[in-house]
Amino acid sequence: MRERLFYLISKYNFKPNRNLGQNFLMVPDIIERNIERAELSEKDTVLEIGPGLGVLTEVLAKRAGKVYAIERDLRLVQILRNEYNWSNVEIIEGDVLRVPLPEFNKVVSNLPYQISSPITFRLLEHDFERAVLVYQLEFAKRMVAEPGDKNYSRLSLMVQARAHAEIAERIGRGAFWPKPEVDSAVVVLTPKPRGERIELNKNLVRALFQHRGSTVLSALKKSHHMLGLNREEFKRMRKELGSLPHGEKRVFQLSPEEVKEIEGVLSGMSIIPPGGSP
Repeated sequence: MRERLFYLISKYNFKPNRNLGQNFLMVPDIIERNIERAELSEKDTVLEIGPGLGVLTEVLAKRAGKVYAIERDLRLVQILRNEYNWSNVEIIEGDVLRVPLPEFNKVVSNLPYQISSPITFRLLEHDFERAVLVYQLEFAKRMVAEPGDKNYSRLSLMVQARAHAEIAERIGRGAFWPKPEVDSAVVVLTPKPRGERIELNKNLVRALFQHRGSTVLSALKKSHHMLGLNREEFKRMRKELGSLPHGEKRVFQLSPEEVKEIEGVLSGMSIIPPGGSP
């Protein structure tokens, strides 16, 4: 696997584009463990984001029924098409944040770190069974942090409102070429059933977590403009807001269920629109 990677790098004189987050995982044992975590069979349709030089794609093609590999770098698209003859792999050219996603039931990817947040939320808009994803370690820690933890953030809240996330393995920098400046981690992401997902108003979540160390009431006061309220409008509602549930809690202590309760009261006061994310 490692030999194949460096053979292709040499053959095509390939220079990685750091702006696209091109750090290629080259340790066979880690790749094999990620395949096992995904529990792949011929019945599965797998989405791979950023196939790179095809090291992971080659294994996925042997285990899954169908693989969709989305690659933005046209140099890599050409290499993949020149070097491989997969019958069950479809390479999609384009930016994964912009192209229509195909139907899939599993995701296995070494993600470009600079799009970790938007691609995670885009994936969670779709129905799938399981994703095995490699992230920057610090990002992964925030994904799985519990309310009250020092790493608990807007990311933690929004992910856990829709899915179960677990760090399965830490990965050192030496497992990649070129070597990144940070350690990484494998995260297993399992969406909650539709009826258990909590749809949160994004504007409210942003307003709260802009001041994650403040109390809920204080955070709303500081961020009232993010809810479409001017200072005078907020002042007029101050008395009613005094009975807001969890108002004296620190924002970083709030669970998704508690934010939903706050949203319900604010919707009843016509401060934010009713329902889920705008």
